[in-house]
Amino acid sequence: MITERSAVSRLFNGLNIILLLATMLLCLLPVWYTLSISLSDKAAASAGQVFLWPKGFTFGSYETIMQDGQFFKSFFISVQRVLYGSAISFIVVLLMAYPLSKSGKEFKARNVIMWLLVFAMLFNGGLVPWYLTMKSLGMINSIWGLVLGGGLPVFNVILVMNYFRNMPKEVEESALMDGAGPWRILFSIFLPLAMPVLATVLVFTIVYHWNEFFQALVLMNKSVHYPLQSYIRQVAVVIDPTKMDEESVKRMSELSNQTLNAAKIFISMLPLLVIYPFLQKYFVKGITLGSVKG
Repeated sequence: MITERSAVSRLFNGLNIILLLATMLLCLLPVWYTLSISLSDKAAASAGQVFLWPKGFTFGSYETIMQDGQFFKSFFISVQRVLYGSAISFIVVLLMAYPLSKSGKEFKARNVIMWLLVFAMLFNGGLVPWYLTMKSLGMINSIWGLVLGGGLPVFNVILVMNYFRNMPKEVEESALMDGAGPWRILFSIFLPLAMPVLATVLVFTIVYHWNEFFQALVLMNKSVHYPLQSYIRQVAVVIDPTKMDEESVKRMSELSNQTLNAAKIFISMLPLLVIYPFLQKYFVKGITLGSVKG
């Protein structure tokens, strides 16, 4: 076992550590800046005096958001979209990737379906045909329009398919000799062994459904049906001064749209920041093994 390292090796490791720490700080800086803005008062935020630390520390923006019913309604719609969309995409990707991982001899339609998937990934019919299709299916002002509009992520199918193709053939052959059928092989053997790539595509799906905002702007006629990101994009809180008491007027005078929007953005980031660390350990392995074969 080698315990001593050369000077060049130590220098290389030191530079790697510095580079990774710098990258980490660059990634954390926008999040920290958004938090600082949301905790600052109106004057400091408007004057551009806030950078690393809040100026005129206040929770006024978050108190205002707590009274904004539409924000929490949009938040709940986004949670619904993530739950429904992730479940449907997970099932569809799994059931499509398994047969496509077989050879052309085992599944004769495999090459035709693969060409159709790749073509659909590279080209689309355009926004207007997509909208007319969704309208004809009754998806306007419906959560299912947001869920099913991106229900088949082709890139995720290719990742999972390639991961399945990299699995040893002997595992499936031994299961067939023991009398296991395709469904038993998929759910009892392939599914447990494919946790890294499945966790990876789950992260992709969650991030997509949580951050996507454009589909709601097209499919929803009323803002009450907007998910959180579409609601935040409006960048303004609708406030009726005639229904505000003296304390609320005073609090609003200390806030600005900049601090309110920063608070909304930070709250919208929290769920992904909480979920990602639990799935991150699978991320690199799932991407690497899922991209070896074509």
